[in-house]
Amino acid sequence: MVQALGLVAGDPFRLGSHFDGYGVNFAVYALNADLVELCVFDAAGKRELARLPLPGWHAGVWHGYLPGAEPGLIYGYRAYGRFAPEHGQRYNSSKLLCDPYARRLHGRYTNPADYCDHLPGDPSRLDPRNNTIQAVKAVVSDDHFDWGDDRPPAVSWNNTVIYELHVKGFSQLNPAVPAALRGTYAGLAHSASIDWLKWLGVTTVELLPVAACADEGHLLTRDMVNYWGYNSLCFMAVERRYASADDALGEFKTMVKHLHEAGLEVILDVVLNHTGEGGVGGPSFNLRGLDNRTYYRLWPDGHCENWTGCGNTLNVAEPRCLQLVLDTLRFWAVDCHVDGFRFDLAPILARGMFGGFEAWSSFFAAILADPVLCRLKLIAEPWDLGPDGYRVGGFPPGWAEWTDRYRDSVRSFWLHHGVSRGEFARRLTASSDLFERRGRLPWACVNFLTAHDGFNLRDVVSYSNKHNEANGEDNRDGHSHNHSWNCGVEGETDDVEIKAIRTRLRRAMLATLVFSQGTPMLLAGDELGHTQQGNNNAYCQDGPISWLDWEHADQSMADFTARLLSLRRSYPALRHARWLSATGHGGYERADVLWRNAAGVAMTPAEWDGLNAFSLSVELSPEGERQRCLLLINAEAHSTVFQLRPGRWVRVLDTAEPEAGDALFQNQAEVVANAIWLLVLSTDGRVTW
Repeated sequence: MVQALGLVAGDPFRLGSHFDGYGVNFAVYALNADLVELCVFDAAGKRELARLPLPGWHAGVWHGYLPGAEPGLIYGYRAYGRFAPEHGQRYNSSKLLCDPYARRLHGRYTNPADYCDHLPGDPSRLDPRNNTIQAVKAVVSDDHFDWGDDRPPAVSWNNTVIYELHVKGFSQLNPAVPAALRGTYAGLAHSASIDWLKWLGVTTVELLPVAACADEGHLLTRDMVNYWGYNSLCFMAVERRYASADDALGEFKTMVKHLHEAGLEVILDVVLNHTGEGGVGGPSFNLRGLDNRTYYRLWPDGHCENWTGCGNTLNVAEPRCLQLVLDTLRFWAVDCHVDGFRFDLAPILARGMFGGFEAWSSFFAAILADPVLCRLKLIAEPWDLGPDGYRVGGFPPGWAEWTDRYRDSVRSFWLHHGVSRGEFARRLTASSDLFERRGRLPWACVNFLTAHDGFNLRDVVSYSNKHNEANGEDNRDGHSHNHSWNCGVEGETDDVEIKAIRTRLRRAMLATLVFSQGTPMLLAGDELGHTQQGNNNAYCQDGPISWLDWEHADQSMADFTARLLSLRRSYPALRHARWLSATGHGGYERADVLWRNAAGVAMTPAEWDGLNAFSLSVELSPEGERQRCLLLINAEAHSTVFQLRPGRWVRVLDTAEPEAGDALFQNQAEVVANAIWLLVLSTDGRVTW
């Protein structure tokens, strides 16, 4: 422990707390503060041992070095300054602040009133009540970890298959995982979990947020939690509720190491657009109390601009806020070896000082210039609630984007005949209308049918309306336009015919996803037949609604999904690295893709744009190889006979009867309703895959 509680000037250029073997350096940004104190606590985190003014100041960074301090030291900050909310200044030294660079936390956030910087009912008056005992505190972290010969799997984008999962929900009910490890980082790292991922055929797991999260006040009053984790408390602290032991950071790193050993990449969903401090009346954890005007976008009256729907918006156009974002990404990439990021509400990160989205913002420029970050997989959720916030296709080269147009169009095509064959074809070929421009390739289009937000696949064909009553918000939350269809009965049913229709539609849509050009993303549990009971906004459901039900898993659907991914790996025509050409290019005699109607004739403009027929064939040639693939797509409610081009076509998959063996077809083929066939051209009637 510290022998003499005395600070000396430290290093202002490495923010946070860092142990060098002899003591700990502390540095925190608070440009407009008059004074910042380092508060040191006992081992229980209850008794404040000392308040030590940070002696150094450089460019807004307060810093000090504490000789003899070691990892495990519990600390916080008090910032002194002006309390003038109408001008965006919210200094209140009665409220202990957690280091925004903390990598380990002590205590848990349970009561918003303990963190409010103003008196209840009067936002203009400072609340003098001290929250020392209740406040979440930072802990000096020991960063040592033996990575051994860990190397990133470096899966090419062309071969990437993303699998979005929640760390807890994935293994919480899996009987193959030891009970003590279920729902944890160690549970995801367990051989039973890794074996499943490898067998399924995915290459990359995308984890819902794992940074320390603050549960919203309205959830705490209902004894609920923010299960998804999109409400950050500290960007670099690993969420402890998913750890099986005290060392959450070490357990997380071990998980990454084991996944890498299995050849699996790890992508993190990061929330760098807002924080859990919310708007007026929200808790003051750190950024608000350190420098509200720097870290948040504010209106002239001092209120937060709410372009996220969560009460506040980070001002990433401000250099110090940008530094926090970049340091966060480097921490996860360098210290934790993650392979990429999915950015929640990503346009926020690229908004300039005047609020507009800038395709070459300082954020994008900093990422491109960073020798570590520029190599990672970078995926944007390309929309927010700010002005002109829908930016699908608008991110720069090097970025991939979630494509909600794909989700909506594919659902609508199969379930409602609501979009034309032309619109469906654009989505099938990596949304070239959105992404085919200089510097971008098909992988930039991340196709998905389902994600954590919205219905899962079983519910897409089981519910026409959302059923979010369990959330306690009178079913007002969640989207109402889901492009779903209950197939005649709302919810679960014993009707054999309806169940058969639902299964056939699920298979057809999954095949569409896996056989589309671009990067496919699967939602964990869709292959198991998991249902959220019609809840399309299960953000607060830490229970069976969200946890994958391994006991009642639909093994036939899992087998089917694994087979789809195996076929995708086997046939390069299904995963072109470059844009398809319908007229031929590069000296090839044939085009990359041939589109035909069921009669085997090229479609007219009226057929492409009309809403009176929903069957088509798609013939694809691989790059540099002779074997061609043919997709026969029948979204009609009746069987359709397709005329085939001359050749020996071997059917390798019928989504309506996935157990049917390979079969040779020439001249024509009859495909039943709501089904897809995959055929390959063969010279001898045999196909090896």
